[in-house]
Amino acid sequence: MEIENALGKAKGFTWRRTRAGLLRVRNSLPKIVQATICAVGAFWFAEVLLGHEGPIFAATSALIALGFGSDTHLRRTMEVAIGCTLGIAVGDILLTIFGQGLWQAGVVLFISLMLARFLDRGTIFSTQLGLQALLVVLLPPNADGVFGRSIDAIIGGVFALFIVALSPRDPRHEPVQELQKLLRELSGTLQDSAAALARLDSTGCWHALVRARATQPTMNKIPAALRAALELATINPVYRNRRNEINRLRRVSEGIDLAVRNTRVFTRRMASVISHDAISHESAELLAAYLEQVAEEVNLINRSISERTIPARMRAEHKAREGLTLAAGKLLPEKFHLSGVEGEGLVLLLRPFLVDLMSAAGIEHDDAVRYLPKL
Repeated sequence: MEIENALGKAKGFTWRRTRAGLLRVRNSLPKIVQATICAVGAFWFAEVLLGHEGPIFAATSALIALGFGSDTHLRRTMEVAIGCTLGIAVGDILLTIFGQGLWQAGVVLFISLMLARFLDRGTIFSTQLGLQALLVVLLPPNADGVFGRSIDAIIGGVFALFIVALSPRDPRHEPVQELQKLLRELSGTLQDSAAALARLDSTGCWHALVRARATQPTMNKIPAALRAALELATINPVYRNRRNEINRLRRVSEGIDLAVRNTRVFTRRMASVISHDAISHESAELLAAYLEQVAEEVNLINRSISERTIPARMRAEHKAREGLTLAAGKLLPEKFHLSGVEGEGLVLLLRPFLVDLMSAAGIEHDDAVRYLPKL
């Protein structure tokens, strides 16, 4: 029996690992093709067209610069390419000064790492500069001259930059994907809060708060994804017309970032109000219906960034603006039959939240504030 259980577990483990491996291969296939073309192309260019002998540094520099990281974009590729090239150049220079040997390798690595930390704070840059300088000193010299390997590294870096710049990947894909995930979670948090509020369930409110807090990793990814998208759209002539859309995504992300943070504050306060019996069942139902309505407007913002055509995106965003301005006009405590400091405080916390959502939907901050009724 124990043997059968052990075999069953081993079979399940093997199947899960195989499935995960196949999934990684499928997702990385475009990058595998790019890396293969880039490394072999850089080697061929240096060997055939420039006549270099075994230009291994051209291939390695290209492959390292292109990489397999999910955050691969123009700045990262340039950082790695420059680190590789500069490391080989520094190694060549120090090799002519100190000669080749073990103690020379230590001196070269020490100087290279100090130079790397002085030039840039990036860990990838420092690692590549030091590694390439060390390899130059330890490997036997070739017949291409003192700076032949530096030229090979430059070729590899240029090939990697060329591949990244002309990649057929739509620069909007990653930021849109992350923003959609964040908006889905924000809408889900509002719906969970509404359900908990309708039941006067403080535990459900805490669960909604946990869900809102769990969005932080996604929120942290979006600014880097937007920077990478703008870099790619700037350098790739095919995607120049995407820059306005990327700037719109930046505006949406900034508003939603603030809205999510305000949601956490509101949800935490809501749990406290329910725990202290500071809200009636009637008020809770009215406020729950209001949160459901706002969740629908968040879904419209989500649709506005996922639509493929500009007119469809603009229509969805316009509908979201209309719905949010109407919702903002209801934010008075008496509309929800709320009284007392704790009950009225819930409505006061929703006011900046609605302003953030209206800003995400394309309304200027000052104009969004004017849609709030005077207290």
